[in-house]
Formats: sequence, C-alpha cells, structure tokens
Amino acid sequence: MSRFAILLAGRIEPTPALRAALSGARVIAADDGLRHALPLGVTPELWVGDFDSSPAEPPAAFAGLPRQTFAVDKDRTDGELAVDAALARGATRLLLVGALGGPRSDHAFAHLVLVLRLAAAGIAVECFDGSEYAWPLSPAPRRFDLGAGTQFSILKFSDLAGLTIAGAKWPLDDVALPFHSILTQSNEAAGPITVSVREGAAILIAQADPAVR
Repeated sequence: MSRFAILLAGRIEPTPALRAALSGARVIAADDGLRHALPLGVTPELWVGDFDSSPAEPPAAFAGLPRQTFAVDKDRTDGELAVDAALARGATRLLLVGALGGPRSDHAFAHLVLVLRLAAAGIAVECFDGSEYAWPLSPAPRRFDLGAGTQFSILKFSDLAGLTIAGAKWPLDDVALPFHSILTQSNEAAGPITVSVREGAAILIAQADPAVR
C-alpha cells in the first residue's frame, strides 16, 4: 500500500469524515501526534521523533510500538522525519493529519512549506484535520468538490502568475498577484471549484462542510 497518513501534533477533530479519510492508509505518528491515534481509531506502524513533547511510553494500547528516536538538536522536524519514514516505505500519497493548527503557528507554517516541497517532488499530498483541508496548487487545473457556500482561501508563498479560479463567488481568470496581496482571502464556493496557478507557490485552504464532518 502506497497511501500513508502522518499524525502530527496540531489540532484535530476526530470526525467521521476524518476517520473515513484515514481508512485503508498506513499510519506513522510524529512525536506527540501519537495522541491522535486512539481518538481516530488507527494503529500506527511506527512512532518517530525526539519525544520531547510526548510521554516516555505510548498508551497501553500501543505497547511495543516500533519507534525511531532522534536527538532533540537536529536539522529536521519530527514531521519531516515521519514523512521521510513513509517515503522510505514506498509512500506515493500522503495525508498530513494535525498539520494546520495547534499551540504554535510556526509549526503550522512549517507543515505548509513541507506540503509545497513534497508536491514539487511529485508526491500527492494533502492535509485534513477534521475541520479544514489544505491542498497544494499547480499549473494543471484541479477540481475540488466543495459544497455550495464553502469558505476557502488561497495562501500565497510567492508572487503568483496565471491564477485562475472557476466556480466561486469571486472567480479569477489568469490573474497575477504579488505575494503581499490578500485578494484571495475568504472566497466562497458556488459548488465544485477548479483552480490552477501557472507560476508560484500556493495552497488552497477550505473549511470542511459541517454537515458531513
């Protein structure tokens, strides 16, 4: 199986939709991301990190869980290490769970940068925490099956050229936007939307439909 889920330490809502998204995926936990395993009803095959923010031992349900331990002083985050472990096991699709929120904004930012790096390397990657989705954008138009009224934003990590949004309350057609523009904040889907960006790095953040969470 080449689809992996990475449990990170940010916030989650263990909703039916999130549980369904995890169905059939192999799971690797990054440090304190292990605390999400029981609420989500999944069993990781590996626990990775420096363990500076998690209990010394896993919950009894995961006694004997294999782990890879790294020094606290290192040049990669626990999330990166977990992703590396998944890729070493043949992952071609990644779902990052607990990547979008939590007590430290710098962690969420780092996870989004990681998503862009993975997408640039040809890895299919997305984030979902039960309340929000995140997907990297590319030059190829991509359809997102959002319900009518769904709030979404496009977060820019560079200047953008050729940004096109179809199917939204405020569509755009081949627009150039500087990095500092906030024009793409808080748009609204009229139904499924199609988005592409010819040049630049960007991520689409969408709210999960409360009716199907």
